[in-house]
Amino acid sequence: MNDIERAYTAHARDVYRYLLSLTHDEDLAEELTQETFFRAMRTMGSYDGSCRLSVWLCQISRHLWYQWLEKHARWKRAELTEELPGGETPERSVLLHMEKTALYRAIHALPEPMREVVHMRLTGEFTFAEIGGILGKSENWAWTTFYRAKKKMIEEMEEWK
Repeated sequence: MNDIERAYTAHARDVYRYLLSLTHDEDLAEELTQETFFRAMRTMGSYDGSCRLSVWLCQISRHLWYQWLEKHARWKRAELTEELPGGETPERSVLLHMEKTALYRAIHALPEPMREVVHMRLTGEFTFAEIGGILGKSENWAWTTFYRAKKKMIEEMEEWK
């Protein structure tokens, strides 16, 4: 088994989960995961070992994600439907929509790397140890960053009420 096959076996799942936390799209995350390992294979000689291999791979995948965003004119927004879940009142539906909008505004207002940590934690369901590893930081750093971001988001949402 060569180096790239070992890297794929060891890290493909983590790279996929990281990309899924960024893209919120399973197919796109899979496609970008494959492209990450293709790029890694072509540039394996440039890996200098100054960080863990998983961190280097996630850096490649993040770069690919940014390229994809530029190419596809930013985020594709999911269509919101007007259908109401069973038994829910229109008033409650409007309140939930307003709360969700405020939450996404608060997340969007966060500076990097807080925004990335929140996305990874909430949508990618990564542990703080995994987030720290992916971003080349400690578990404690990821935990602290997440809770500082959470505090900022609560403050932001209070201002919008």
